[in-house]
Amino acid sequence: MGSSAPVRVYVDLMSQPARAVYIFCKAAGIPHQIIPVRIVNGDTRTEEYTAMNPFQRVPVVQDGGFALTESVAIFRYLAQTRAVADHWYPQDHKLQARVDEYLEWQHQGTRLQCSRFFQEKWLFPIAFRQPPNEKRIASTRVSMEKCLEELERIWLQNGQKPYLCGDTISCADILASCELEQPAMAGYNVREKSAILKAYMDRVKAELNPYYDEAHSVVYKVTNKFKGQVPSSAYQEKAKL
Repeated sequence: MGSSAPVRVYVDLMSQPARAVYIFCKAAGIPHQIIPVRIVNGDTRTEEYTAMNPFQRVPVVQDGGFALTESVAIFRYLAQTRAVADHWYPQDHKLQARVDEYLEWQHQGTRLQCSRFFQEKWLFPIAFRQPPNEKRIASTRVSMEKCLEELERIWLQNGQKPYLCGDTISCADILASCELEQPAMAGYNVREKSAILKAYMDRVKAELNPYYDEAHSVVYKVTNKFKGQVPSSAYQEKAKL
């Protein structure tokens, strides 16, 4: 039996890894308290937050006096210290290794490639108040689409596997789906580009709802409001989300 002590979870739901940890805590039934922070408002740069996380990023989990950063480390720690269903992060060495395989691959795969496209197409023009760099956007789109093709062909075996690491959902699927949702805010809807990825994302969403939709509420809001376009006012002032 794992600890029943609640953990404090610091998240900004604009962040893919933060959304993933948020969903995991709720879907796995981990006792927790969500502490919302807003990166854009400077919440992660305060002295108090920096003492907890010198990297000034989200998510962060506090377990008593122990603070942990980095989403993959958080997933592993919570799976090992709390009473969660085995399928999230299996104890069987080979099954666990398969999940770990994706968790390592995603750093240069879905995590990097989907983020870079979103940043170049939508976030950086707003954050730095400058027009989008079309050359960099095109380059990051090519890299992202190569990554998505690998996800579909290798990890999902062209739709033959229901989940990335086997027949049951795992923490790998939570992390992957949160990354796959991010490009929609920049006008690239993964579901519209691939029937296999659409079926996969819909399957994960159905498994994780209502928590999936809760975590992605800000993504849906931004997507619907801006339709993937950087607001013209962004070059003078940051868009209000």
